[in-house]
Amino acid sequence: MRTNTLQATTSPQLPSSLSLFPSPALLIDRSGLIIAANRAAERMFASLEPVGLSLESLLELSGATGGAALFGAPDAASNARTRVQLADGRLIDLARAALPEGGAVISLFDVSAYIRDAELGSRDPLTGLHNRVGFLARLNDALVDTERSDSLVSVLCVDLDRFKTVNDALGHPVGDALLRKVADRLRSAARKGDVVARLGGDEFAIIQRHADQPQGAEALAARIVDLVGRAYVVSGHSINIGASIGIALSGDKPGADELIKRADLALYRAKASGRGQFCFYDPEMNALMQRRRLMELSLRRALALREFRLVFQPQFALASDTLIGLMIPIGEWVLREACRQAAGWAQPLHIAVNLSAYQFKSPNLVELVASALAQAGLDPARLELEITETALLDNTESVLAALRGIRALGVKISMDDFGTGYSSLSYLQKFPFHKIKIDQSFVRRMAGDRESEAIVKAVAALGATLGMTTTAEGVETDEQLALVRSTGCTHVQGYLTGKPMPGEHAAALVLSSKGSPGIPA
Repeated sequence: MRTNTLQATTSPQLPSSLSLFPSPALLIDRSGLIIAANRAAERMFASLEPVGLSLESLLELSGATGGAALFGAPDAASNARTRVQLADGRLIDLARAALPEGGAVISLFDVSAYIRDAELGSRDPLTGLHNRVGFLARLNDALVDTERSDSLVSVLCVDLDRFKTVNDALGHPVGDALLRKVADRLRSAARKGDVVARLGGDEFAIIQRHADQPQGAEALAARIVDLVGRAYVVSGHSINIGASIGIALSGDKPGADELIKRADLALYRAKASGRGQFCFYDPEMNALMQRRRLMELSLRRALALREFRLVFQPQFALASDTLIGLMIPIGEWVLREACRQAAGWAQPLHIAVNLSAYQFKSPNLVELVASALAQAGLDPARLELEITETALLDNTESVLAALRGIRALGVKISMDDFGTGYSSLSYLQKFPFHKIKIDQSFVRRMAGDRESEAIVKAVAALGATLGMTTTAEGVETDEQLALVRSTGCTHVQGYLTGKPMPGEHAAALVLSSKGSPGIPA
């Protein structure tokens, strides 16, 4: 143990008030030397003898770093507070209270546990990254700094593509391990001084500072898309996911919450653009979101007040030029109402109802279809459900399971807007659809575009080979109708053969179809 000569020769009397301090306390004289220490202080510096040293020397010998120099000054009239970190990692708060007769009492508080708890409260326990609380605190600090330096801060909201599929297929332990690997890649993509956080689930965010903008944010986003999109090996599984990123800059000095909101809006646009992409916020996104919100509120109100009205569009068989079905939009109310109205038609024609990708997220979709049929008393063979490839992009196996359940009810299933997605042929191989509906964009270009005409012919031939009927959508002119006939398509739909119409008009059209009126002129 280090021996202090001064203490050995002077051994000052410990003031009774200091001995009563429950926390470590030191008494310093006018010159800045420690002249007394209570037992708690002696225990804090167990390998040293505090008395006889200056406070600055005591902390230096303890390996302290921080603001201790302030306490080395002999100015006995000064009061101050500071925090230092000792060599063993302990965080010590020091408070200096000047004494009227000169000198000062130095109170010392070990705040390591409090700081650790607070730090854990701002950290994500799974990845060690900042959580939402820590992220907001750091973002607020960064925005305050930008006001002084007139620099820009960028916020990048990162959402993992196809992560839910990993969780569902391989389990949460594998999903958690994957999130930790993603966190490591995000750390490696960011620079020193950037703040990386996990906001929850598979949502991450980064604060980028001290970079030229927008070039810095763009470069960082590109690195993240590349790194996160590379293959992972987790528990023996090879996993491929991706990242979509929304970026917002602090140019017009928004608050932290507003900046995050803007990055979220940009993220929404990035995911809607095909995923694996990044997108910068622009004010039009906010206007668009407000319009979407207003529309959502209006739709909810209309549903509650029963203000919806169904419209129907005819489909005709080209071989006989006869009406074979009526097509309507989507939604649970639409499905139930369509089945109810179709059950009352004079002719047992088919009815085709669109199902949205969102409806396939419901685990009760098959039960909903069965309930709508039973409630209306409609023969399942008369119902056809149309889906787009968007519904098959995520959770393909669960979607296919739902389609098999619907087909088992006796309901027909067709693929709508065929040719506009990425994996149409693989979907046809995975599930035997009854019908393929060729997207209207090909039909409209057929007259002057040989490639579009060739695509329509190829799809019609594919449908014939697979035993599926093919409907050409968007037929609006006699020329288009003639071209569609020549390609081998079996059915047609569009303004030429009938515009969307109210329910009473559809019922009249069904009644007149007894005489097979044919395709309207």
